[in-house]
Amino acid sequence: MKIHEFQAKELLKNHGVAVQDGIAIKKLSQFDKAVGALKKRGINQFVVKSQIHAGGRGKGKLYDPKTKELVLEGGVKFTTSEKKAKEYAEKMLGNILVTIQTGAEGKKVKTLFITEGLDYKTELYLSILLDRGVSKNVIMASTEGGVEIEKVADETPEKIIKVWIDPAVGIQAFHARELGFGLGLTGNAFKDFVKFLPKLYNAYEKSDASMLEINPLIITNDDRIVALDAKMNFDDNALYRHPEILAYRDLDEEDPLEIEASKFSLNYIKLDGNVGCMVNGAGLAMATMDIIKLAGGEPANFLDVGGGANKETVANGFKIILSDKNVKAILINIFGGIVRCDRVAQGVIDAVNEIGVKVPVVVRLEGTNAEEAGVLLVKSGLNFEVAKTLQEAAEKVTVVLKK
Repeated sequence: MKIHEFQAKELLKNHGVAVQDGIAIKKLSQFDKAVGALKKRGINQFVVKSQIHAGGRGKGKLYDPKTKELVLEGGVKFTTSEKKAKEYAEKMLGNILVTIQTGAEGKKVKTLFITEGLDYKTELYLSILLDRGVSKNVIMASTEGGVEIEKVADETPEKIIKVWIDPAVGIQAFHARELGFGLGLTGNAFKDFVKFLPKLYNAYEKSDASMLEINPLIITNDDRIVALDAKMNFDDNALYRHPEILAYRDLDEEDPLEIEASKFSLNYIKLDGNVGCMVNGAGLAMATMDIIKLAGGEPANFLDVGGGANKETVANGFKIILSDKNVKAILINIFGGIVRCDRVAQGVIDAVNEIGVKVPVVVRLEGTNAEEAGVLLVKSGLNFEVAKTLQEAAEKVTVVLKK
C-alpha cells in the first residue's frame, strides 16, 4: 500500500523524524486557514505541493480535465507570496497532473500539501528497503539528491552508498557514521545526521514499511537535517497490525479493478496488453506473462487466484479480467498441487456458464487429476482451447487473437 507525502511526514514526525512542516487541504476554501496556521508558526515562505501517488511531481504539468489545456507547469511550487501560493493552489486542485510516472492519462489532484519553504544548501538522497537477496534491510544514500535514483544507478553508481542492517542486531551508531562520512558530512550536519538516521530507521521498521524514500533529504543553512520529501510503501500482509496506517489508504489513487480484486483476496495488477491471465501463484504468473510475450502476445494483467482456486475465485477472476475492455482472449494456467485440476476445470466451466464469457479461452491445467480435468473441459461443449504445455497454451492464445 502507498500513502501520500503529507501522510508519510505525519507518520515520520510521530517517530521524532525532522520533516518539512505543513498542512494538507482538499478544498481551496481551506487555504487561508492553513496559511494562517503556518504564519503563526513563524513561516513566511511557502511550497504548494500536489499530492498524488506518483513521482516527478515537480517537473510535471497540470491540465484542465475538460479543455485538456495546459494550466500550470510544475506540480510543486515555491513562493514567498501568500497571494501567489493561493494562485498555485487554485491551478492545481481539481486538475490533472501528468508526470513521468503517471503516463499520459495523469492523475487528478484532490489534495494539496501547503508547507514551509526552507532555505537549504545541500540536497541528498536516502532510502531504506528490503534486500531480498541477503534478507536484510539496506540503507542507500547518495549526494545526488533530487535526482531519480535509477538515473544515478545507471550513470554514476559509485555515488550510491549502501549499508546493510543485520535484523538480529538492528541499526547501530556506526551505521549512521559510515553513511554520514560517505556523504561527506561534517560538523553539526554530521552530528544531526547521526541522530536523524536511527529515528528514520525505527519509523520504517515499526510501521512494517517495505520502502521509505527521502528525496531530497536536505541540509538547511543552519546545518539541520530535514526530510523535504517522503515516500512510503507498506507490506499489505502486515496492515492488520496497523489500522492507523490502513486508515491512510486513498482508494481514489488506486485502480478500480485492483480495488475490486482485493475484495475477493485476488492479487490483480492491470497491464497494457490484450491477453487476460488467470494463474495460481505469483511465480507461475510471472512465467506465464513472459511466455505470452515470447509467443508474440501482450499480457493484459497479472492475476493470481491463489492456491485454493475454486468456482467462486475463478468466477470473480473472470469478472475482473473482462472488466478490462482491452482483453480479447484469456489464458488460464493452473498448477494443481493443493487444489485438484478437475475441481478447477469444473469451476472454470461453471463460471463461464454463469457469467457468459464471450472471448476465446485457452486452458492449461497441470498437476493432480490433470487428465480428468482435460476430459471435463473437452466434454463441456464450451469453446475452450485446451493445451498440455505452457508454451502450447501461449501459442494457442496468440493464434486465437488473430482470428
